[in-house]
Amino acid sequence: MIDKALVSLRPGAQWALNGDDYEGLVWMDETQSQPTKAEVLAEVARLRAELARTEYKHLRAAEYPSIGDQLDALYHAGVFPPDMEAKIAEIKSKYPKSV
Repeated sequence: MIDKALVSLRPGAQWALNGDDYEGLVWMDETQSQPTKAEVLAEVARLRAELARTEYKHLRAAEYPSIGDQLDALYHAGVFPPDMEAKIAEIKSKYPKSV
């Protein structure tokens, strides 16, 4: 998570990370200053909190049917607005299934 914190704190900076902690940070950027350990740890905490706050989105997305399947189900259920149904019918007519 330190790598994500570094990218968040100093976008585009040049650095390398040996291991998983701040002590393994090798700062190579000559235009941006190296963030302090406190800055990095605070950013890690912020990113973890944000991830926890939005985790439900990722969990839901992994289990939802694909957008194509959802739209197909809506179409077949007659839930689309008439203009959308007409557009889909037009495209299906233009490019029919090969038999």
